[in-house]
Amino acid sequence: MIISASYRTDIPAFYGDWFRRRLEAGFVRVPNPYNAAQVSTLPLTPDAVDGFVFWTRNVIPFLPVLDEVAARGFPFLVHHTILGYPRAIDRAVVAPERAVDALHAVRARFGPRVAVWRYDPVLFTSLTPPAWHAETFARLAEALAGATDECVVSIAQVYRKTARNMDRAAAAHGFGWHDPDDAEKRAVLEGLAAPARSHGLALALCGQPHLRDLALSAAGVGEAACVDAARLSDVAGRPLKALGRPHRKTCACAASRDIGGYDTCPHGCAYCYAVRSPDIARARHKAHDPAADRL
Repeated sequence: MIISASYRTDIPAFYGDWFRRRLEAGFVRVPNPYNAAQVSTLPLTPDAVDGFVFWTRNVIPFLPVLDEVAARGFPFLVHHTILGYPRAIDRAVVAPERAVDALHAVRARFGPRVAVWRYDPVLFTSLTPPAWHAETFARLAEALAGATDECVVSIAQVYRKTARNMDRAAAAHGFGWHDPDDAEKRAVLEGLAAPARSHGLALALCGQPHLRDLALSAAGVGEAACVDAARLSDVAGRPLKALGRPHRKTCACAASRDIGGYDTCPHGCAYCYAVRSPDIARARHKAHDPAADRL
């Protein structure tokens, strides 16, 4: 199996010591996010794990742990979100310049296929209009040239928690936001394709096939496979065995098991779908026990 660590929280930024201890123990226990009484035990040993996919906004504190993951013989990918949003939206993430440097460090230490840049999610706000995205994406793409060969992008999907958190941030900081129609979304995506291509980046759209029309395909926007068995095979230097597909029909990923937990990331991003309340997430992070067998 492939282990996802994690799209429910930022393990590399905040829970690296816990993950390292679970790796040493050789297993992790994962409560069902919708039924905490139902707990799965997953082995974290080379005979059971084909590879890891790490998702983060700040890989810097996790670099020593990645050294250990590599030393144990596990292939892995690092999906690193770098957006450059104003602090009113991204309250506490690492500065984009430091994140760019960190992704170059990942490439230098672990090879050219490990790092993937995520420009995700694309938000439509009065602080980040389409022209802002065009300028910011082009600047980041230039800075990240050579660190990665792929950028995964998606338009913000407005879940109930997302809308609630965005409304709260907008009221506190005096900006507006909206969920535009598909034509406006496609226009922004099409505008990102040329700078991506000019800096050697394949641009891939994550989990939103309804937005990929002929114009986007012609512009070079492909379909993302974030949990990418082929990329992991390249990193491993050997083909991984055939893996199943995930439950989500709109996704091109290979199957994976996620070991994170919702409501545990204290980054405080205004658009987060994985946190009901930033206060809850900060309290849970503060109460976290790095020696526990589950996050």
